Amino acid sequence: MGLDSPSLIIQLLGTIIAVAGGIYLYLKYVVYRYWSSKGIVQSEPFIPFGSLWPVLTVKQSVGQLMHELYSEFKKNRIFGIYSIYKPRLVICDPQIIRFVLTKEFTAFEDRGMYCNEKIDPLTGTLSLVNASKWRRLRVKFTPAFSLGKVKYMFATVKEIANNLRDRVAKDTSQSDLVEVKDLMARYSTDVIASVAFGIECKSLENPEADFRAWGRKFLKPQPVKNALFTLCPSLMKMFNVKYVDEDVSNFIISIVKDTVAHRITNHVVRKDFLDLVIQLMTKGYVHSDDDKETQQNPTASTEKITMLEAAAQVFVFWLAGFETSATTATYCLYEMAMNQDIQEKLAEEINTVLQEFEGLTCDAIMEMPYLDKVVSETLRKYPSLMILNSECTRAVELPDTGFIVPTGTPIVIPVMGIHWDPDIYPGPEKFDPERFSRENITKRDRYTYLPFGEGPRNCIGMMFGLLQVKIGIITLISKYCFKPAPNTKVPLPSEAGSFFLLPHGDVTLRVEKRVI
Repeated sequence: MGLDSPSLIIQLLGTIIAVAGGIYLYLKYVVYRYWSSKGIVQSEPFIPFGSLWPVLTVKQSVGQLMHELYSEFKKNRIFGIYSIYKPRLVICDPQIIRFVLTKEFTAFEDRGMYCNEKIDPLTGTLSLVNASKWRRLRVKFTPAFSLGKVKYMFATVKEIANNLRDRVAKDTSQSDLVEVKDLMARYSTDVIASVAFGIECKSLENPEADFRAWGRKFLKPQPVKNALFTLCPSLMKMFNVKYVDEDVSNFIISIVKDTVAHRITNHVVRKDFLDLVIQLMTKGYVHSDDDKETQQNPTASTEKITMLEAAAQVFVFWLAGFETSATTATYCLYEMAMNQDIQEKLAEEINTVLQEFEGLTCDAIMEMPYLDKVVSETLRKYPSLMILNSECTRAVELPDTGFIVPTGTPIVIPVMGIHWDPDIYPGPEKFDPERFSRENITKRDRYTYLPFGEGPRNCIGMMFGLLQVKIGIITLISKYCFKPAPNTKVPLPSEAGSFFLLPHGDVTLRVEKRVI
């Protein structure tokens, strides 16, 4: 006789309970004892989510979680966590960080983050691809970010900064309260749209311009996806989950295709990033800084990059260029409002140098050391990338630990935790540009300041990003004084569901015309 319905339900429930119980016991007594069995201290895992429960419940971002764990375990040179079922090694010691990022880089070349070019082509970026493809692309794109190439883009950034100044003049004629987070995002969006795509976005005039709207869409909080993207990419690959929404991907790819086709067909040449990308697509290398038809690296391959490879690099340049630069500028203006003495010292330096050079030039920026300190301290206190990821590609022993890292082990470097370590930066909550005086810099280990990473796989666009931020700050601080508004939050809360460190909600400041 067949089993009746109640019996089937009881058997099904029994099977589910048995399977769940088996998984629970396996995780607790096998998976979650991986680090302790090797004599390495570990965070207490929460079954079945490992160390990620605060992130998955949107109580903390990945970076905030790693900051908290670093503060708890920093007396250990290394410690272990679990990304659901995957053991992951966290490095606290600057000398081991140097070992991983630079000295023994060839053993840690992979990022260990989500990258699936087959179904998600825009993840094929320099920052995410595997080691072999990274080496090929890095050689090709490095000349595109030379000092000479960045200087070519200076005039474009300066022009858009003038638009930013005009926008603030219009806004302050109606109200002295200005929401600076969206303002700086629109400035950065216009810069990147012009430099990366050759398109006049004009989001400073129209906040709902396409590029700004797509940027907001991509950066909407998605805590679970961000946690898996960063710390558990194998699950995303297993279930073919895309990180970049298909409509965002289609928008970027179609813009790149259409703009490239227009320029090639009509022989349009602009001294911007897309022009350099087109050179890599058509020649396999970029012209030297003097525009001569020669390879900057004669030993490099002349293999051309594909359209999708080009779109992926333009995408990451767009994303990093508008979001991290805008956020850094926002945090900088916020700190100027909170620290009037620092703001006045900065304004004095800026206006003195501008007068000396009769306007804003690349050389003028080089003569603003206090501005450099202010931006450096902003990136110390508010690192856009709160953690760095790596993955071991061959077994290697970490110095002074006796631990041999197995091949395939994911690595995390808790940047925000290090930047906020009071043993390294006393009173880390205080905004103090003098931390970056020459004297103080030489007292610290180089690998305790990592806003752009370090070693061969550091941020290739660092020079351009800093230039963009500095031009925006110079343009505003030279003409305006920023002060706290009645609703300015102290301290600024951060967005728990974001991959980047972002302020949560509006950042409104009082803006007054500076008396010079």
